[in-house]
Amino acid sequence: MAADVTVLLDEPIGTISPRLYGHFAEHLGCCVNQGLWVGEDSPIPNVAGLRSDVLEALKRLNVPVLRWPGGCFADDYHWEDGVGPRERRPRRVNIWWGENVEDNSFGTHEFLNLCRQLGAEPYLAGNVGSGTPREMRDWVEYCNFAGDSTLARRRAENGSPQPFNVTHWGVGNENWGCGGNFCPEDYAAEYKRFETYLRDFSGHKLFLAACGPNGNDAAWTRRFFEKLAGFPRIHGFAAHYYTWNREGQFGTATEFTTEQYYGLLHKAMGMEQLIVEQRALLDELRPQNKVELIVDEWGTWHPPEPGRHPLHLFQQNTMRDALVASMTLDVFHRHADKLYMANIAQMVNVLQALVLTSEDRMVLTPTYHVFDMYRPHKGATSVRVESDALPGLSASASINDHVLTLSVTNPHATSPLDATLRLRDGHFNEMAVTELSHKYIQAHNTFDMPGVVRPRNSMLMLGGREWQYTFPPCSVTVFRLSLQ
Repeated sequence: MAADVTVLLDEPIGTISPRLYGHFAEHLGCCVNQGLWVGEDSPIPNVAGLRSDVLEALKRLNVPVLRWPGGCFADDYHWEDGVGPRERRPRRVNIWWGENVEDNSFGTHEFLNLCRQLGAEPYLAGNVGSGTPREMRDWVEYCNFAGDSTLARRRAENGSPQPFNVTHWGVGNENWGCGGNFCPEDYAAEYKRFETYLRDFSGHKLFLAACGPNGNDAAWTRRFFEKLAGFPRIHGFAAHYYTWNREGQFGTATEFTTEQYYGLLHKAMGMEQLIVEQRALLDELRPQNKVELIVDEWGTWHPPEPGRHPLHLFQQNTMRDALVASMTLDVFHRHADKLYMANIAQMVNVLQALVLTSEDRMVLTPTYHVFDMYRPHKGATSVRVESDALPGLSASASINDHVLTLSVTNPHATSPLDATLRLRDGHFNEMAVTELSHKYIQAHNTFDMPGVVRPRNSMLMLGGREWQYTFPPCSVTVFRLSLQ
């Protein structure tokens, strides 16, 4: 196979917001408890109860934004359970994820400390399903009010005299399902009722995100906004898109055929249609007041791993998952002008996790390595890429401070791809290359063998406007070129 790839340096698309690399952490299985949080008394090294090894791994990624506490858990979560002395916090049954008993030792202050440690913006999901406007309104005041109210005093007594100034708030989660089973019209009515009481305390402006569709459901979007009519205060609209394999139609997380491998990658590419069509709908339905498009849950969802609780959603992570990540991020880059935020599900130990833990051990997944390799794209200007191998080949490019980052995924399971790559209207001085690949599409890292899948770096001292490269099968390659 052979291909031509051209980077059109003079055709910018838009800035790649760092928020497109957002993350999601829910009280589900071992994502928060045991994954992120072990408590100060744990023998596992920690910083104020947060696992040190996981913190250090995530810090490298420069996590831009973190969504919490759910997910389905959010619409049965009452924030006051998670503040104040931990020994007095109530123990609640997690009705969504295996009836775990949540001790609420990880609450608002602990989450916001995690965000501080990571340098991430917090994105809080409010409880619409089983909560009240007053409850969410009080949470906003508790977090953001700078004056002398009872809730502000309570925040200070709990260790935070200064307001947290949380900007991003989700008004419910999956309200078409676990968030209350609303029809679009009824949810629109609930959204208006809640929004009425969510104030910009002490002048800190909120960004309010409404629940969007499950996948690319145009009817949900249209019916919601028609009911909302001219109601002005809505800033974001959050769709969910999973590369769905829960029934095993594409094998399991680690055992699948070549045909199932291709089937899952094809399913992942439905993200592009969602972004294009939902953005067009929002522009049609809200021409005067732009509503930002968010994908605040995305990733692979495989059948439960044998021997583990089926509702804890732990799954291994192979080269196939890495390619779902790289191809999805390339979609985000190619549509950087259409998308405000995206959050992979989930950060640790659940679904398409970047980190897996077991007691005091930790392993980085192939998806982690893709996020690490793609870091230079964040905040850069996306530019258009042409290829005669598209759509089979996935590619995106961006420029930041005279450095071009070009990411290319060869999804072919067995065949390398010989390519001629060139710059239009530009030259480069030198090039660095990072490559993630393995001869087995099922390859993954384990606690006993954590380095099976890992990137390889090389520096090619070249110059000019064109070069040749052979992309291995099932590979992700990132070029960094210093432009003249």
